[in-house]
Amino acid sequence: MRAKLSYLLTAAVLVFYFVLVGSRGVMLIQSGTLVTVTFGVAVLVLPVIGLWFLWKNTQFVRRANALAAELDAEGGLPVDELKRTPSGRIDRDSADEVFARRRAETEAAPDDWRSWFRLAVAYHDARDTPRARKAMQRAIALHDGRPVQQL
Repeated sequence: MRAKLSYLLTAAVLVFYFVLVGSRGVMLIQSGTLVTVTFGVAVLVLPVIGLWFLWKNTQFVRRANALAAELDAEGGLPVDELKRTPSGRIDRDSADEVFARRRAETEAAPDDWRSWFRLAVAYHDARDTPRARKAMQRAIALHDGRPVQQL
């Protein structure tokens, strides 16, 4: 729940920022000179890109959460079996051991979205965020029946 609130707060701050920047771009365009119109258009591009990125990221999070809920209903969510340091951080060797098992599971069933979901969690636990995201994107695509690209 805390993660959702943090995400919503961050998204709200970003939208506020995009509106603020967008209004400055409109003000520049309304000035009417060639230089200010050019700068105004350039300034308006930033919020458009930001809103697109925020929208795509929100879609990704919603789809990943839907897969997590479906996997939870099936009883297939990965169990947190990781050892932790006294400070609460995940032990690297423990994460690597779980990752090796998840990778083998995924290699055995490469078309199963469930194994890709669990592999994404293992990548995340091993602090490999880019690969975690790619594995989750693959799990989403497999679940939705879309063609997938190689990881």
